[in-house]
Amino acid sequence: MQQSPIKLMKTPLLRKGKTKSLLESSIDCALLAVEIYNKPRAPFRVETFITHMVMAWTRLFQSHFNLTIGETYFYKERNGRYKLVDGDKKAWELKTCIKEYGNLSDPVKTNLEFFIKLRNKIEHRTIDKDEIGLTIFGECQALLYNYENELIKLFGEDYAINESLAYSLQFSRLRTSQQKKASKQLLSTEYKDLIEFVKKYREHLREDIYNSQEYSIKLIQIPKISNSNKNDLAVEFVNWSSLSNDDKDKFDKLTAIIKDKVIKIEAVNIGKLKPTKVLSEVNSRTTIKITHADHKQLLCIFKIRPYPDFSPDSDPFETNPRYCLYDEAHQDYLYQDEWIVFLVKLIQENKLSRENWKNHFKQKKILNISNYE
Repeated sequence: MQQSPIKLMKTPLLRKGKTKSLLESSIDCALLAVEIYNKPRAPFRVETFITHMVMAWTRLFQSHFNLTIGETYFYKERNGRYKLVDGDKKAWELKTCIKEYGNLSDPVKTNLEFFIKLRNKIEHRTIDKDEIGLTIFGECQALLYNYENELIKLFGEDYAINESLAYSLQFSRLRTSQQKKASKQLLSTEYKDLIEFVKKYREHLREDIYNSQEYSIKLIQIPKISNSNKNDLAVEFVNWSSLSNDDKDKFDKLTAIIKDKVIKIEAVNIGKLKPTKVLSEVNSRTTIKITHADHKQLLCIFKIRPYPDFSPDSDPFETNPRYCLYDEAHQDYLYQDEWIVFLVKLIQENKLSRENWKNHFKQKKILNISNYE
């Protein structure tokens, strides 16, 4: 792998070849992602958008690498031979491409990392809910804008795709609070887990990154009362970074009029428990006394939180949010009251003996926790 960041270079209009083929494939993925996202009746719109945009970004980087460093964006074995998957050379995935490219701003990189993690979480799920799209709309819009900006930076204005896109039509009425409440009652556990992941990811971001339009584009949709010129466009996009300070102040005042009031409380990890407290509570309610070793084994086999020796490639944020959350500031894990309730019930009802969970741990066998809840 290249250890230093790849240098940018100005690129003339490409002729036929692998670089052009990869670039055209990248653009096609982005256009298809937008086309499906803007179809109201299309199933799995958000999942498809995310998957295709990840592919678009990956192929954009690969086309750049192919042009600048040749066919060296592939993994190699220790003996120097290319690593093969089903007979084909294994190319760098998006996470590695970002690292090797090395020229993305922190907000753009954070936005991409968000979607890599989210794509991995939804890969084996069926989430056909529009609510997830509403929740991450700002991140989705930024993902697309960032893609085109990087595309133009790497390959020039000739490859801009904004003229290929149209604004999607929107219905004017939002759902009533009663409809939203009814919808939330139908949400699956998988959807709740995704929302918890999004919330947790945002909470750990620096303020400057979260507020950046490159991480998430925040929009206010207000009808345009009149045009000064009858030939003006009906829709105009205001670039926040290009506004004067006076104009930004005016928009901030406007936002204050229509947005919900948010009160920040200077407190974190309220109600979260450390392992010692978990053991104390469980042991006070059961006849079997569990140790820290028992606790680790149960956390592993039920996939509550990752352990490097049990799942080496796991992400520290890959927890079961119902029972456990990762505390990035202290680089440790905190537990919910529900985890105590689960353990007490598991032991009292003898759903899993100590001998069984020890054997499952030795075999690195993961159990479906829903069968024991």
